[in-house]
Amino acid sequence: MPKVKTHSGASKRFRVTASGRVKRTHEGKNHILTKKDRKRLRNLKQGDYVDHAQERTMKKLVPYK
Repeated sequence: MPKVKTHSGASKRFRVTASGRVKRTHEGKNHILTKKDRKRLRNLKQGDYVDHAQERTMKKLVPYK
């Protein structure tokens, strides 16, 4: 069976934890930050997990992580 190619964009954005969950970061933290209030920016800093509905898709994109 041939090797499966990793999606390079997904490999930079997602990590798979030891328990198998897929971690991600929040969007909207790169620019135009002055109009976003501090509470919103503080919450965007924290990581989050991919929804269960999308986990299978993400694991296919990043097969060797």
